[in-house]
Amino acid sequence: MKKIYVIGIGAGDPDHLTLQAVKALNEVDAFLVLDKGEEKSGLTRLRRDILDAHVKDRSFRIVEARDPERDRDTPDYAPAVDDWRRRRADLYERFIARDLGENECGAFLVWGDPALYDSTLGILDEIAGRGAVAFDHEVVPGISSVSALLAKHRTGLNRVGRPVQITTGRRLAEGWPEGVDDVVVMLDARQAFTRHLDQDLFIYWGAYVGTEDEILVSGRLREVSDRIEELRSEARARKGWIMDTYLLRRD
Repeated sequence: MKKIYVIGIGAGDPDHLTLQAVKALNEVDAFLVLDKGEEKSGLTRLRRDILDAHVKDRSFRIVEARDPERDRDTPDYAPAVDDWRRRRADLYERFIARDLGENECGAFLVWGDPALYDSTLGILDEIAGRGAVAFDHEVVPGISSVSALLAKHRTGLNRVGRPVQITTGRRLAEGWPEGVDDVVVMLDARQAFTRHLDQDLFIYWGAYVGTEDEILVSGRLREVSDRIEELRSEARARKGWIMDTYLLRRD
């Protein structure tokens, strides 16, 4: 039986890896690394840095494939995501079927934690449901961007007896979630926090957390919003991409 590890590798710092993750890395015969284009080549380099730092036996193979493009301009968000996930599933299925020998072990290196805001586990479920290739898989948790962000800001995710919601910029743009005062927002391309300047909110914001390009800002939202927009725009222009996360906290 072929085996797949889904390994959480943290937010970007090679030191984020757990001992369990390091052990799993050293059992892998082949890693699938998706090429996201020249602009995001730094993400591929970070993965290679992690392997250089933690894998003792250099006999493993790296299989590269071009990550399918997602249509980000269509108003039909859900169908576009479904199509993108299907094409990714085709890539993953080919990797398992063609690039792994019987009884070999393959791995997907997942930013942050595989169970939080990532599609890998759902895609593997889809492949298993197709029934064309047999494999077993194991999930290794990692340090999420949320955990890394809050550690950098030296604050906690929750307050006593109060709920937390993790959502997207798309959802936050539609309105503040009911029944919560602490909201974590992942990858907000729309900068939806600017729609809530009328509320008394505190923000803990970070981009490229755990990497050499890390940027952190915290403060009253209405006082630091312009600064975050400026930093975000400059960073995106300089690198061609940005990954950011933030916690909004209502008094």
